[in-house]
This record gives sequence, structure tokens and C-alpha cells, in this order.
Amino acid sequence: MVKIKAMAHGLLLPLLAGSIFLTVNPSAASAATADPKAGDPCKAADLGKRYPFVKSAVTEPTITHFKGYYITDGSTGSQSVTMSTQTVITVEVGNSSQISSGFSIGTLFKVEAFVSRTVRKATATTNAESQTITWNFLKPGYYGLYQGTNKVTGVYGSLNCGRVDLGGGRYTTRWIERPGGTYTTFSTIEEGAVRCEDKVPANSIMSKAQKVLGCTGTPAQAAPRPPAPKPPTNQTAAQPPGFTCLAGYYRIATPDRLLFWWNANGTDEFRLHSWANNARVQWQVCQGPTTNGMVEHVFLTRQSKKCLTLRASDAPTESAPFYEEKCRTVDDGQRFYVYDDVPGTNLVGIQNKMTGFMIGQERVTDNETMRQYSLGKPDGTGTYVLEPVP
Repeated sequence: MVKIKAMAHGLLLPLLAGSIFLTVNPSAASAATADPKAGDPCKAADLGKRYPFVKSAVTEPTITHFKGYYITDGSTGSQSVTMSTQTVITVEVGNSSQISSGFSIGTLFKVEAFVSRTVRKATATTNAESQTITWNFLKPGYYGLYQGTNKVTGVYGSLNCGRVDLGGGRYTTRWIERPGGTYTTFSTIEEGAVRCEDKVPANSIMSKAQKVLGCTGTPAQAAPRPPAPKPPTNQTAAQPPGFTCLAGYYRIATPDRLLFWWNANGTDEFRLHSWANNARVQWQVCQGPTTNGMVEHVFLTRQSKKCLTLRASDAPTESAPFYEEKCRTVDDGQRFYVYDDVPGTNLVGIQNKMTGFMIGQERVTDNETMRQYSLGKPDGTGTYVLEPVP
């Protein structure tokens, strides 16, 4: 039980929610002002980048803790009242409540601007424990003591740079809208006491507390949480069914073609290394179904016939590495979208289907591990050459 001191009736006291762990990236807010819009032009250095944008937002006053309480003649004055938990709100972006990456934080900064209201932009959950509030009751009556906040939910999307066919043999690169997901966050916690006869603003936390008190009907029930996605199966195959491999082999290199992807020294990680006459640097590129307007790709190494893989346990982790593993019939961690430059350049950006993160590396130097980045690499080093082995 947590005891909290409050002011006299009629004053609202802002209160931080419990279980708050701050991981805010301070650069996300400033970067958000320069974000592109769908249809804007982009260049080759943008192929490995990704930006969030907000498509919709719904703000709903929500009571997190509540207690109906009678004050009779002669019992006014300061009293401590324990409120029970009504609703627990957790900040989420997509299917993750761990707000630790640039894309997730950037999405919540966009939400804040969209709704013109301060919202949580870090890992946070409203307090699930009962709360004790000390209130100075000035008049007898039936009170609803509450803590509450404005819950904000909606849908976000993402922007990626990719090739657009203008017709007549003409191409360009533009920012194109790609699927995103849903988000949940909440604003500042408020607490107070309210009676049915009190005049309060419509669609406010106080008016919601009056409904819970029974003044104007029963309160709306919280929407059920959607079920968690099912994990991928572990069926294996050298080439996933439904995929057709392009002729020959390909290499993936930095734009200057000085460093290439391969798993040197017998490791399972993929790293940047200089060219060598070795099957490790050669890839089979296979194309499969179209999902949300983009063709799915799998990448198999020539040496091991294993697939480029983001492990499910690493999915929410910023800068998690990629590995080679046996190709699975169903595993979005082994599926990728390829964003092309205009014809003739072979420049691409590569995005993992499971997470939406882009492939990049910390530095462009020998022995650097290939990793995933939610926003891609801001310096343009997430752009690569994908070309047939000569």
C-alpha cells in the first residue's frame, strides 16, 4: 500500500505513475521536426533509414484507482481513504512495452505532437497497487475519490525510401508509407474527489470519476488486450516453400565495394570484411510472396545453405546482431524487404519483416557485425550494394 498526501477538495495534484523507467533518447525530439512525409523525394543514402508517423489518436479519460466514500455530518475534515485499482495502463509501441529504441521513442514524440498533450515517452506503467489518498472533506456527501489519466491509443505507420516507377521507363526514389502498428501511452496522473452534484468539464477525468461513482450510468469497460502473436514454427527447409531463387549468386557490399558481408572465422555472425575468393561472401537471393506491397526476400549463404536470421529473442533489442541459421518454413526473422534505388545503381536498403528494423553497422570498418536499427543509420551507412557475383 502506498500513502500519498493530497490537497484540499477542489484542487488537483499531479502525480507521477508508479513503475516508471526512463530511457528517453533526447535527440529523438529534435530529429522529429525534420522527418519526411510520404511522397517526398529521397536519395540513395536514405535507403537504409526509417521514420515513424502517427495515423490516428484517441484520447480517453481513464480512472486507474477509485473508491466511493460517504461523509456524514460531523465526520468532515481530513480522512485517509484507500482506493482500489481499476485499470492498469502500460506504454506500448507495436507489441513491445520496452521503449528502448529510437523508433519507439520517436513514435511517442509524434503522438505527443499529434494530440498536443504531454504523454509518456518511455517504459512506463500506471501503479497496479492500491493507493491511499488523504483528503480534506469540507461538506457531507457521497464522494468518488480517484486517480486517473488520459489514455492515448492509436495507429502509427513508418516511412521508407524506395524506388517508384513513374512510367515510360522513368524511376525515382521517394518516401513511401509502410505498415506500422498500434500504440498506447498516457498523460499526467491526476487525483481528486468529486460528488454527483459537482459541475465538472465534459469528457474530463473528473467526469469519468462521476460515471464510476454512478452519477450518470455505469462506466465503460476497458477494451481487452489483443492476444500475443504466435511464435514461428521450427519447420526447416533449404529453400522455404513459395520462394524462387534468382539465378547465380550475389554479394552485399558497402557502396564503395571495399567491404562485404560474410561470416569469417567460422562464426555464425555476419560481419564486414574485405573481398576474398571465398564462398562465404556469396549469397543466394530468393523471392517469395508479396506482403503489404513489398516482395519478401530470404538470403542464403552459398557455403552453408543457411538463412540470414534475426533471432526471435533479439527482436526488441536495438543493435541486435544477425546470424545464419537453418532456413525455416515460417519465420519472419528470416524474411526481408529490399528497398531499391533507381535502375543501374544496385543500391539497396534492407529491412527485417519481423521487427521493421533496418540492417546497418556501428562503423564502416573491417570486422564490424551486421545489426538491426529501428530508425536505420542516420549517416546513410545502412545503404548497400546488392549485385551479382561477377
